[in-house]
Amino acid sequence: MKNDERRLKILEHIVNLYIETGEPVGSVSVCLKLNKAVSPATIRNDMAKLEKAGFLEQPHTSAGRIPTYLGFRAYINQIVKPKNLTDQEKKSIDDLLRADTSSVSAVVDNALGALSEITGLAAISTNNIPKFSVISKVEVIPTGRRVYAVLIITSSGEVKNKICRMQFDITNEQLKFFQETINKNLKGISIDSFDDDVFARLAEAMGSYTLSLSPLLDTLHKMSDEISKPQIDLKGENNLLKYDGLKADELIEFMSAKDKIENILSSAFSGINIVFGKENDTFLIGNSSLILTKYGTSEQFGSFGVIGPIRLNYQEIIPYVSYFSQSVTSIIDNMLGEAEKEEGD
Repeated sequence: MKNDERRLKILEHIVNLYIETGEPVGSVSVCLKLNKAVSPATIRNDMAKLEKAGFLEQPHTSAGRIPTYLGFRAYINQIVKPKNLTDQEKKSIDDLLRADTSSVSAVVDNALGALSEITGLAAISTNNIPKFSVISKVEVIPTGRRVYAVLIITSSGEVKNKICRMQFDITNEQLKFFQETINKNLKGISIDSFDDDVFARLAEAMGSYTLSLSPLLDTLHKMSDEISKPQIDLKGENNLLKYDGLKADELIEFMSAKDKIENILSSAFSGINIVFGKENDTFLIGNSSLILTKYGTSEQFGSFGVIGPIRLNYQEIIPYVSYFSQSVTSIIDNMLGEAEKEEGD
């Protein structure tokens, strides 16, 4: 066994033992894992070299070593081999995610809850899908005197609503005109294409009703801005409280910092991405890891993953995150394909 190959094997056993026990790992333990093929003295020498290279550290004098963030990064990039899910496990996930396909958000929400439950970790997601959806219908429903609910229904099955309070009465004729004009001009238009010019043209289309109907149009404008913003969701955060080494105050700060969360999630690219606490200034939870992936094909509709301590069983967790991404992507693509077909008909 060559020196570099042997040291990588030693690093593998140290990380695995540390994940299992949470305790510093000594040369004797590694020697046993190597079936005594290498002497403890050689292992100690290699451990010292790995420490000098920054992959290991010695928390106490005369104690064993533990992996550093650099050591975990090498473990992830060069060593770990995720297990394959069985066909039955994949089918169970697919069936679970297809239980509610009323909207894309419902599929993602369902996936998030299931991923948290299966892994015993916190699951987090960002959902950009409404941004890429097109308008199917806009409705305005009277809910009280001078109070109206404005609804936007999208091709992805999302139904967004916002209350509009008027300062004066409008007639049924005006209300009908507003809905017909809005649907004529917006049906089939991508929410992502909404801008001030679009709403300026809508205002112009209102003609003599522009002043009286402007509060409804303003409400619609605000809704389009809200829909375009990524939706952040977190489930199973209480799971993190059971892990030693994760500080409650850091967890609270992280969960309240949605802007920073969104920046991390939106940085995901194809495949599995792993972010370690302290390795990333915007990831506020020390001694932790975030296993992250995106979903969507032609567009990055969003991303999701799990948060836990750095001492995770990556071989077990990574396959679940990866397959959830594949399954969610497949279901969403089918849903949007059906929606486009219906729009065409």
